[in-house]
Amino acid sequence: MSYAEVDGVRLWYEIHGTGRPLVLLHGGYGSTEMFAPVLPDLAARRQVVAVDLQGHGRTADVDRPLRYESMADDIAALLRHLGLPAADLLGYSLGGGVALRAAIQHPALVRRLVLVSTPYRRQGWYPEVLAAMAAQDERVAEQMRGTPPHERYERVAPRPQDWPTLWAKTGELLRREYDWSADVAALPMPVLLVFADADSIPVRHAAEFFGLLGGGRRDPGGDGTGRPASRLAVLPGLTHYDIVGSPALPAAVLPFLTHGVRAPG
Repeated sequence: MSYAEVDGVRLWYEIHGTGRPLVLLHGGYGSTEMFAPVLPDLAARRQVVAVDLQGHGRTADVDRPLRYESMADDIAALLRHLGLPAADLLGYSLGGGVALRAAIQHPALVRRLVLVSTPYRRQGWYPEVLAAMAAQDERVAEQMRGTPPHERYERVAPRPQDWPTLWAKTGELLRREYDWSADVAALPMPVLLVFADADSIPVRHAAEFFGLLGGGRRDPGGDGTGRPASRLAVLPGLTHYDIVGSPALPAAVLPFLTHGVRAPG
């Protein structure tokens, strides 16, 4: 457990286990602790590098806006700092957006990519979720005081007084439109998309996302040679809010990371 000075950010990271590196990127208002329920299963098979993103957890905020693109550059710089020529990335929700941008901006550093409850465009969320995101600001931060995310932030953040700033910056980020469909279609590495069957993102968006990666276009054939390198998992009985702690997550992720993935036929 340590800090790395990268791109002007003092980035907190933790390393657990041994083996091929797997970087974990948490969701909004969270920290590495989000992965605590699934960390033992992942660290039993991989060297897990869990990161607190800019302004989250133990990583203090800096004088720049929150952007998927800049946080993706932070992760690339961290991999170089650690001397890792490439790693697998797993990002959840906000962290999924960062992981996706890291794969787009630094494809040589990403061996395989796992995106959990992550859209490829802002309009991929349900309308009511978009409305809630658009309303996030300092006033909502005050309403969230005393909740588990706030208590965790108070416990570990270098500057607990930055809680309202985190909400203001996150709200500004989440109100920005984006559509990365062309970049997704050009990704060179295998991608695993993981969604809950009752996610904050419609299943139809998951299918569209998979289609951009070459999935769902044809029957793979009896020998599977027509199967794309990327995969899609929709986990039953879960939501956007509990998928990251479910044992079904490592059960879906580890085979993708460790089994051979054939290129499309």
